[in-house]
Amino acid sequence: MTEAALAPESPHAPSVIRLLLGKLGIAYEEVLDHHGLNASRKVQAVLLDDAVGALMVLFPQSQLLDLNRLAELTGRRLTAVSTERLEKMLGKHSLSLLPGLPALTSSPCLYEESLLREPKLLINSGEPGLLLEIASEDFKTMLTKASAANFGEALSSIRPNLDRPDDDREEITQAVQAFTARRIQQRLEATIEIPPLAETAQKIIKLRVDPNATIDDITGVVETDPALAAQVVSWAASPYYASPGKIRSVEDAIVRVLGFDLVINLALGLALGKTLSLPKDHPQQTTPYWQQSIYTAAVIEGLTRAMPRAQRPEAGLTYLAGLLHNFGYLLLAHVFPPHFSLICRHLEVNPHLCHSYVEQHLLGISREQIGAWLMRYWDMPDELCTALRFQHDPSYDGAYAEYPNLVCLAVRLLRSRGIGSGPDEDIPDALLDRVGLTRDKANDVVSKVLEAEVLLRELASQFSQA
Repeated sequence: MTEAALAPESPHAPSVIRLLLGKLGIAYEEVLDHHGLNASRKVQAVLLDDAVGALMVLFPQSQLLDLNRLAELTGRRLTAVSTERLEKMLGKHSLSLLPGLPALTSSPCLYEESLLREPKLLINSGEPGLLLEIASEDFKTMLTKASAANFGEALSSIRPNLDRPDDDREEITQAVQAFTARRIQQRLEATIEIPPLAETAQKIIKLRVDPNATIDDITGVVETDPALAAQVVSWAASPYYASPGKIRSVEDAIVRVLGFDLVINLALGLALGKTLSLPKDHPQQTTPYWQQSIYTAAVIEGLTRAMPRAQRPEAGLTYLAGLLHNFGYLLLAHVFPPHFSLICRHLEVNPHLCHSYVEQHLLGISREQIGAWLMRYWDMPDELCTALRFQHDPSYDGAYAEYPNLVCLAVRLLRSRGIGSGPDEDIPDALLDRVGLTRDKANDVVSKVLEAEVLLRELASQFSQA
């Protein structure tokens, strides 16, 4: 068989789109989507609604859609249409994604003026990974009934703090004082009402740093917390670990299946996770919190194992970094309750952006900054604080770099398989080099983990219920 015969078939625009553009007499080129394309040329289409009805909004992917600005402009409180409604509408036409073609929906359309400054635009074809290149002049002919306005915020003017941890305290203090009623208090620790660490978590932290700690010690701590004990036993008994025979006790779970290191970090992750409750509100189309955490931890566990032995960091700690990588999300919901809903609504209408841009734009800080601050406040290991703080910086090469590098790699690998939220981002070769893995090896790890997706989901649901 020839190589050409083996190559996967290139995707084509769905027939409904081809017919529509043919009818309108609009020429187009099919272009495969990739990370190097200019974001100013890529049209982001979102369907919003309120009591008045639906509105299609088009803007370049180099901008953030600000719902407050849209409200000032239209006098309407618009939010993203429900996932169910969108899927139903797209399903009618056998589409997976919403193309930026006003003629496709009967709803009015509003577009960002700056779109037409580009000579050629790239529009979602409705098929993932395939864009349609259309000349701006031709695109303009489809906008005769649409309204133009300026409502997007250029990403170049939003600068998430990825690499200046020394500014975190001041930036978090400013954000808290600006967005909460507690402006008089000066000390950050006093300003943020952080629930005290559960007694179990405090005991586990002490054990983590005790070089003489034994399986008996961790068994004793876990057994004093009935919910945690039940969790550890059901974890070990899960088909994911395929352990032979029945798991009858916590000790059994630790000795026979999970091992000291995994249990101590799993127990710590669970105890910390329970310190802050899951927010009731969340963005539509997002992977549930614990599901995302467990998937990430499982992928990191596999990546750590696949690393060259001499480079390998502490496996239990990398697992914990995966488990808690999104902890700042819980903290944002806890510290900024009225604004958290606004963050969720903005994440829904900006699926092309990493959450750091939305949070920076609305609050002036990101979940990574506040999550890492809290870990330091709770005296967590430096490796963990670093993992949370620099997880979105693929070029981070400072102290304990392997920890944030592994989180960054795991999150991006999962995102490329549709798990998590935000855009599918490039994985630089330098990032893979630093953790001593090839691209194939990393993809292999994530494929193996996702083979057990049903079992992982089951594990995650135990967390959610505990």
